[in-house]
Amino acid sequence: MNWDDARVFLAVCRESTLRGAARVLGVDQATVGRRVNALEKSLGATLFLRTSEGYALTAVGEAALHSVEKMERSALDLERQIQGLDERLTGIVRVSTTDSLAIDFMIPAIARLHEQHPDVRVQLDASTQFLSLAKRETDIAVRNTRPDNPDLIARRIARWPVGLFASRAYVDRHGIPEPGSLFEGHDLVVYQPYLQTQKDMTLVSEPLGRGRIVAALSSSLLVRRSIAAGIGIGEIPIYTGERDGLVRLWPQRTRPLPYDVWLVTHADLRHTARVRVVIDEIVAGFAGTGE
Repeated sequence: MNWDDARVFLAVCRESTLRGAARVLGVDQATVGRRVNALEKSLGATLFLRTSEGYALTAVGEAALHSVEKMERSALDLERQIQGLDERLTGIVRVSTTDSLAIDFMIPAIARLHEQHPDVRVQLDASTQFLSLAKRETDIAVRNTRPDNPDLIARRIARWPVGLFASRAYVDRHGIPEPGSLFEGHDLVVYQPYLQTQKDMTLVSEPLGRGRIVAALSSSLLVRRSIAAGIGIGEIPIYTGERDGLVRLWPQRTRPLPYDVWLVTHADLRHTARVRVVIDEIVAGFAGTGE
């Protein structure tokens, strides 16, 4: 099996449909189908069961998957090692981060970078999905979670305490809740993933028992914008709350865990010239914000 066939095989394994694999590979669905049929014919084995729910691996396909994943790792290792020796200040650097950090920090960093190194182009992905550095889905990740992969280089570039905020308009209409009141009579906006994973959710250690959750948002930027719109009270990093001009409630209280910002890249890429200058601009943008 050559690498081109391996890429098609892996895409079908991971997407389970020809349409999904075609989207990932950037080809049409018919091409993927022909490639899979030709691969099975050349190997003299059935790799996939065609079901109403999509393509499922056979026992032979499962065995092939382990070998093909090793092939993929070797190809990606070679690609990273070659790129790690590249000293040219030109080409694409892929950066993954959250929407909130993208607006406040990544876009200004890209603007500064473009002034100094116009041939370095940043491809920015801002979402709640974690792209893989090991699989070269991104070159740099700026996130609030430190990875445990030993092949990745992680550096904490900011640490912000998290406080309780509301808009001035909300405070004028509803006042400030009393500590210990469990937010009785108040509207709350919360980060949806926290709501799903925590049985007894709190805001700055205050249980939500008597408050009304009026909005559950899928990203930190949406939480910020909802607070600013006066929808309700919410918990966000103090740095961003003050940046947005919001009113901090209960200034004596913070969330037990701060909001850390980690910059992560693969060990093989950290000395690549174009990656290095992007990292430098990102780090400069966070300087003085609360490391």
